[in-house]
Amino acid sequence: MRVEATDGSGAGARALGEAGPRQYRQDGFTVVRGLFGHDEVDALCAEFAALQAAGWPVPGHFEPRPGDADPLRAHPRVMHPHEISGLARRTLLDARLREALEALLGEEPLAAQSMFYFKPPGARGQALHQDNFYLRVEPGTCVAAWLACDVIDRDNGGLEVVPGTHRMRLFCPEQADERVSFAREYVPPPPGLTATPVDMAPGDVLFFNGSLVHGSGPNRSGDRFRRSFIGHYVGRSAERIGGYYRTLTMSGARVVLPESEGAGPCGTEFASPAARGPGPAGSG
Repeated sequence: MRVEATDGSGAGARALGEAGPRQYRQDGFTVVRGLFGHDEVDALCAEFAALQAAGWPVPGHFEPRPGDADPLRAHPRVMHPHEISGLARRTLLDARLREALEALLGEEPLAAQSMFYFKPPGARGQALHQDNFYLRVEPGTCVAAWLACDVIDRDNGGLEVVPGTHRMRLFCPEQADERVSFAREYVPPPPGLTATPVDMAPGDVLFFNGSLVHGSGPNRSGDRFRRSFIGHYVGRSAERIGGYYRTLTMSGARVVLPESEGAGPCGTEFASPAARGPGPAGSG
């Protein structure tokens, strides 16, 4: 089964059209094709390629281990890059994302987190999970905006989603298979539901509900990265969120929300807590 996506041009809510919010309500996700231009995606990739090439750790954000046999240690995720990169901050707070998120949330969005994934050839994926299991937004949930920076398919570890799970409770995860998942949490698809791949092109943005079960397999392509920039957002009516997540208005002003109980690192690795450092968000 191939996911039907929302084709659109222009910015924000216009790009979503009428079908986008309808699919989001029904299935828990929707895709806007070409929301960002190839030049914008190339600039993002160049920004993070330069950070990787420098090889210097940025504690709490990016700590590569050049030459490590594990591709995800040599090319780890960049956490909260909007705090160290002006370009990442502008992308997280982009007006097109704000307009689309307003249409999906029905209220003003707040930005809670950004991430950049390299996912090089040979890298493990992230087992099926739910983002709000970790963010613990209360009341309500979070929304992810997942910007593809490469051609993304199942071969290089593209995302898979389980439509309809956004209407269900947060599940207690099982132990993931560390041979194929860098994270230890795994949420099996509920009976009668299956994971569906979402193929994407550079500049496409996948919006999905924080309770939607989603994840990815390993990058088995052999020669293709699967780079992506992800933002997590909450509605202005949110009253609490996990302490790892620092909310901003879409104009960049800090909004302090009380810390919710039970929140924790999203997508926690199999390594020991001391080796992990600050916990990242999911959407792998």
